[in-house]
Amino acid sequence: MKLKSNSIFNKVSNILPFRGNSERLPIIHLSSVDSTNNYLMAYKPREGETMTVVYADEQTAGRGQGSNHWESEPGKNLTFSVLVHPTMVPVMRQFLLSEAGALALWDVLGQYLGADDVKMKWPNDIYWKDKKISGTLIETRLGGGHVKDCVYGTGIDVNQEKFVSDAPNPVSMKQILGHDVDLKELLNKIIDSFKKYYAAIENGEYAAISELYHSGLYRAHGFHRYKDKDREFEAAIVEVEDSGNLILRDREGCIRSYAFKEVASLPSIPKGEDI
Repeated sequence: MKLKSNSIFNKVSNILPFRGNSERLPIIHLSSVDSTNNYLMAYKPREGETMTVVYADEQTAGRGQGSNHWESEPGKNLTFSVLVHPTMVPVMRQFLLSEAGALALWDVLGQYLGADDVKMKWPNDIYWKDKKISGTLIETRLGGGHVKDCVYGTGIDVNQEKFVSDAPNPVSMKQILGHDVDLKELLNKIIDSFKKYYAAIENGEYAAISELYHSGLYRAHGFHRYKDKDREFEAAIVEVEDSGNLILRDREGCIRSYAFKEVASLPSIPKGEDI
């Protein structure tokens, strides 16, 4: 299949190759596991192993953020985790890792589904138009003021045609494209993409990563509906801070700062209806 062009990575300047040894990059395939994140959190890397990938046909206890459960029909979707050891990243800048992971997915899924229709929803979900196609749970171990280990656990809705959970807006690649997508080919493209963005962090391209992330944010322009613990309101995105906090400006000009889970975006109201 010929992929649609997406030159987003060309915006990152002076990128050097991934420093890890690609020949020592194990890709572990499991038929079934409780959680690929759990697997890698307990995994002991070999000496010199800078990145490890595990993917599973089925997760019996796949997790989303918080207490959320990721619905995935066995063998139909891509559920995988990536373990890296970003000891060069200070704890205060660890959101860069979330940005790099989201960028890798955005880049590849944009090639399949159209770069204009694929966006990153803060902090790291991937949306096609107004529907969620991918989510990532990131877990870290910290030490000495830096990030010792980072596990990205990602689920992508690929070939599933029906969703039965109460998730409000799921969509799969097959529903969009009308045909199956090769799971191994998709995984390999994502791994290659991730290595490029991770190399950008290794080489100190922090500003470039942040700029790219902001350029692909879902609802980056205009006022949209949100809800915090107090009320519903309309606001525009100002920025995402280095800490990962989302900065919004409401209709009254008030600046609001939110950590993850402190605010939720709401569906757009059809024209002619009131909030």
